[in-house]
Amino acid sequence: MWKLVIAYLSVVWYAIFFIVGLLGWREARKRYFLRRNTPISHNATPMTDIEGVSIIRPLKGLDPNMYENLETTFTQIYPKFEIIFSVAEEDDPCLDVVQMLVDKYPQVDVKLSIGEEIVGVNPKINNMMTAFRIAKYDILWVIDSNVQVVPETLMRSVKSLTSKTGIGVVHHVPYALVSERDAAVGTQLEQAFLNTNHAKMYIALNALAIDSCVMGKSNLYRRSHIEQISSSRVPLSKQNLLPPPRGPVRGLPAVAKYAAEDAKIGQAIWHELGLSHILDVDVAANALGPMSFKAYVERRARWIRVRKADVLAATILEPLTESVLAGILFSNALSYLSGGRISAIAVFAIHWCIVLSIDLDVRYCLASTPFSSWHECFTFILAWAGRELLAFPIWLYAIFGNEINWRGVKYRMLRNGEVERSSSWSRVGSPRSSQVAGSGHSSRTATEDQAPLLRPGHSL
Repeated sequence: MWKLVIAYLSVVWYAIFFIVGLLGWREARKRYFLRRNTPISHNATPMTDIEGVSIIRPLKGLDPNMYENLETTFTQIYPKFEIIFSVAEEDDPCLDVVQMLVDKYPQVDVKLSIGEEIVGVNPKINNMMTAFRIAKYDILWVIDSNVQVVPETLMRSVKSLTSKTGIGVVHHVPYALVSERDAAVGTQLEQAFLNTNHAKMYIALNALAIDSCVMGKSNLYRRSHIEQISSSRVPLSKQNLLPPPRGPVRGLPAVAKYAAEDAKIGQAIWHELGLSHILDVDVAANALGPMSFKAYVERRARWIRVRKADVLAATILEPLTESVLAGILFSNALSYLSGGRISAIAVFAIHWCIVLSIDLDVRYCLASTPFSSWHECFTFILAWAGRELLAFPIWLYAIFGNEINWRGVKYRMLRNGEVERSSSWSRVGSPRSSQVAGSGHSSRTATEDQAPLLRPGHSL
């Protein structure tokens, strides 16, 4: 009897798995396939009424294709924006790249924030604190340093954010870019994952809109909204609105204790402010550098452990959303229910071919270009198969641990997605040498010290 129950449950689960996958595929075709051929309408809003945007780029070290990544922010087709580069250390080599771009685009409004304000464990939040405060526009576009976008992205994103009320976040699906020189084993596995299964599920979950599902590669939101959130997931109307210490910490410091600050910001805007999200039609093209097989495993394990600390039940069920385990359960269930007349191996083979076909088309919709050669196609399929087969072993490795390696520093995951540094931590609530330089603006610093202006030909 129990075998029959398991068999029927497996069929039902597979139906859900397959329908969600089809939804992600359908939405990928609908959203992205023709996006490059869709003209931008400039007639809806007069140019004088268009809201300005502060683009915040948190930087640390040198990323693959960093010059090209950052340059795409300078070339946005939008009438009113500023760029704020936030860097923790004044000797960071990324500053040379920033200076080259400032020299090339002197007409672009650029500020540089050097230093960090320690408000929690999350280094990205600490890095962004000053930039968040000095931004002169309410709309913020936070975009990672390893991401590049097309020139129309900002215009389309602002239109999505402002075209109707009730929108709190506009975000973009990540899409991996890999050059031939960086095509290590781990890099190819990561590319296959991001451009197929991850993208398909990310798009599907945002289409279902049951709950917030946001990654922090490229997000637009309003500073006035962020300043209200407390990361409690309790509607704002039911919260204690007194200021700290009698009330909760609000704003960016409220999410500085989490590893996945992007997800927490999205959840807070969704649950506390009651604002929805829009997954827009552009992609956040993520330039991947050389990644070893071990680095790939550790990266995937890190995010499984982060999710486990935040949403344990969903993380435990994750293997059932992967094509290998779902296919094995379904094919064996079908064989059992047919009394052995249907071959489980044949069913699994058909299932895997269908999933592969869908995933390849998702990748094509996001890229808008086919593979450049049969060799590239074959290599990608091998990486896809390897990724699918490795998903469950990596999950087993990750689910029994709590330690993560985050930019060379070890952390320990706690309950509710919070994180603590394994070694001793620094000062909390105090700025570290935070200074601001600007192009075409009066300079100011967090300690009122004067910083040199960031101008073409001016030394940083």
